[in-house]
Amino acid sequence: MALRNIAIIAHVDHGKTTLVDQLLKQSGTFRENQKVAERVLDSNDLEKERGITILAKATSVVWKDTRINIVDTPGHADFGGEVERILSMVDGAIVLVDAAEGPMPQTKFVVGKALKVGLRPIVAINKIDRPDARADEVLNEVFDLFASLDATDEQLDFQTLYGSGRDGWMNVEPEGPKDEGLAPLLDMVLEHVPAPQTIDGPFRMIGTILEADNFLGRIITGRIESGTLKANQSVKVLGQDGHLIENGRVSKILAFRGIERQAVDQAEAGDIVAIAGLTKGTVADTFCDPSVSEALTAQPIDPPTVTMTFIVNDSPLAGTEGTKLTSRVIRDRLLKEAEGNVALKIEESQEKDSFHVSGRGELQLAVLIETMRREGFEIAVSRPRVVMLKDETGQPLEPVEEITIDVDEEHSGAVVQKMSERKADMIELRPSGGNRVRLVFHAPTRGLIGYQSELLTDTRGTAVMNRLFHEYQPYKGEIGGRVNGVILANEAGEAVGYALFNLEDRGPMVIDPGEKVYEGMIVGIHNRDNDLEVNVLKGKKLTNMRASGKDEAIKLTPPIRMTLERALAWIQDDELVEVTPKTIRLRKRYLDPHERKRFERGKLASAG
Repeated sequence: MALRNIAIIAHVDHGKTTLVDQLLKQSGTFRENQKVAERVLDSNDLEKERGITILAKATSVVWKDTRINIVDTPGHADFGGEVERILSMVDGAIVLVDAAEGPMPQTKFVVGKALKVGLRPIVAINKIDRPDARADEVLNEVFDLFASLDATDEQLDFQTLYGSGRDGWMNVEPEGPKDEGLAPLLDMVLEHVPAPQTIDGPFRMIGTILEADNFLGRIITGRIESGTLKANQSVKVLGQDGHLIENGRVSKILAFRGIERQAVDQAEAGDIVAIAGLTKGTVADTFCDPSVSEALTAQPIDPPTVTMTFIVNDSPLAGTEGTKLTSRVIRDRLLKEAEGNVALKIEESQEKDSFHVSGRGELQLAVLIETMRREGFEIAVSRPRVVMLKDETGQPLEPVEEITIDVDEEHSGAVVQKMSERKADMIELRPSGGNRVRLVFHAPTRGLIGYQSELLTDTRGTAVMNRLFHEYQPYKGEIGGRVNGVILANEAGEAVGYALFNLEDRGPMVIDPGEKVYEGMIVGIHNRDNDLEVNVLKGKKLTNMRASGKDEAIKLTPPIRMTLERALAWIQDDELVEVTPKTIRLRKRYLDPHERKRFERGKLASAG
């Protein structure tokens, strides 16, 4: 059977996964009566909750006697490591662009990678039924984007389709006809995407996606570059530098057939398959016939820009909610994650029981922490820090991101002011329709940690911010941080409503009455810039004197709810977020007040 391999690439929320749903339905992959979940490829719990794609997935459809392997890619720059590897498996790409929003930063990131590896994309302008759709302008913006990314003449001569992935139609004309469904898109793939290029010789394949299966063990997905692979065939695994990692046998070959993976006896060059049976081979390694001596070259990956410290939870409440607490269990889990996710880097810290985890952004690390807490882990994590480099003269370099903010015109002044405080340079300001403007900045990653929630407050929730790694630039100097101090508990026990009520003048609380607290735990945000230790266990003194007025029931202001991302961005360097399966708590790194003072003195001495 003839083959085509394509990726669907787009900015987050432009409709990739919904389009794949419709392609599977219309190609006859699902039975008429088959009950299928919406956004069928977003299989992971976090993907369903957040409505985003985190992991790349493969599926396939058969159209006119040709099998089309489709890879759905993530739309967030934080998961860009997934995207870069996937593009080496495919020969074409469908670039999906929202008819109202136009090409966004993530579109630019992924399209840049696709053009670099020589793909000729098909542009599909999606959501054409939106009332604010502006298809012609968006098409011009896509052309300008391709030109700015140094596309070749052949790449600039791209095919264009218009339609609605949700309604299940695409056509060369914005008005339709709609009754042909997605047939024009599938026909265009057959016509304009080349068949996979294969090389002569024995079996060779680069590992692209790694996952674990309870029954089959490690499963590696990749595209067979040359030769034929049979079940139970002996293979060896070579590292990127050509050294031997292991010899083994392929116990199962799984081919993508619709949303299912089916075991097959044999796979040919050009097909995308998953193989099981090897215990050490991982992403970017070459899986090959024993006669092969040279490894295939894997696509290089952009470096991580943000790092966090994961520490064994040593709070007085450790072990009351989670089951996985020890440094050995945490280390094994982090190393397992780094195996499958090449954009993550794990290093053991010099301090005992802690690990430095580096990734592409706070979202990627927050998703890892959220996944771990759902698996029963208890950990404490530090504030995200940027990964600094040095130039030839020894001067520090820091990561700078390209930030695109779409905001109502009335709030643009506040955004520009806040971004300039964060040492950002404005690159562009232009209207984006409907009394909104699009602001583009180059800003240091340091200044953006924690800005998302502040931006939403400043713009009454109307701003949309997108980030994309730009380059490393010379260090831009100090950036002001949080101005408020914190309110700390000075005893262990359960917080009392009466005590919290009396502390409300000092600042908003972050805990509820009845919540367990311990010495050094953060219970509120101080109105001033210093830290304040308080007793939140103190109840009302009861006497046998009858009061002339009756006691009023206390009315507490609801506490500020800290989500994981908000807590990570809000804390300072001397504070930690304690993450357990049920609770997120904020605390000082050193719980004992004397230790805190000693640490502060040491910091001042080293600064002086």
